[in-house]
Amino acid sequence: MEATSVTVYVVSDSAGDTGELAVRAAAAQFHPLKVQIRRAGFIQREAAIDAVLEAAQSERAVVLYTLVIDALRGYMASESARRGISAIDLLGPLIDQMEQRFGCRSRHEPGLNHVLDAGYFRKVEAVEFAVRYDDARDVTGVSKADIVLTGVSRTSKTPLSMVLAHRTYKVANVPLVPELTPPRELFLVPKTKVFGLTIRPDALNAIRVERLKALGLPNTASYATAERIQQELEYAHGIMKKLGCVIIDVSNKAVEETASLIMEQLEK
Repeated sequence: MEATSVTVYVVSDSAGDTGELAVRAAAAQFHPLKVQIRRAGFIQREAAIDAVLEAAQSERAVVLYTLVIDALRGYMASESARRGISAIDLLGPLIDQMEQRFGCRSRHEPGLNHVLDAGYFRKVEAVEFAVRYDDARDVTGVSKADIVLTGVSRTSKTPLSMVLAHRTYKVANVPLVPELTPPRELFLVPKTKVFGLTIRPDALNAIRVERLKALGLPNTASYATAERIQQELEYAHGIMKKLGCVIIDVSNKAVEETASLIMEQLEK
């Protein structure tokens, strides 16, 4: 009988972000298999590797590691093989190939992609901006933003703002509700900065029903009815047409995919 779930330990001598992203990307190809990710970060000693391997062995888990310290990488490779654990070295072969190609040794120093440089502080500033100007709580952010997102409720405006903020874009988002007049600032910014988010009615209904369940409310609330959703989407499309902005259908799209489409459009 095929497994319905698997555990993957992500082991790193840094935070482990790279490994987790790689596992999530690969896991998406095996839906509906459930992949449980357990992160073991900032590993600096062989004893810590032993502890992870013991846990992985008891759970029959897979281990993926991004260890750049030579001694730890070598120990992980030999010890996992000795224990019969499936272990994947994500960075090692790439670093080895690059050393051969460039003719020099790498620094083998963990955490270099988390250096507190100017880019890091731009990212922090962008995240703070997205939080401050989320959901049009302060409409002055619309004129200051690099990107303005607009659309009805549950079209991923807030998570998309955060993904773009991590790419250092300052993002403000404005909800469109038939009973509320959009802020005039929305019509004053260049249309190339504004992106309208739309979605299929059935997809929006499914999302809103789940949201109501999470809040402990009945799915018969007007928020999730077909009539209300159709009314909101038609109103939003009318506003977006007036704005002359790019409209993106987010139905069944991951926020990362939508973010990529927006960044590609900005480059154009």
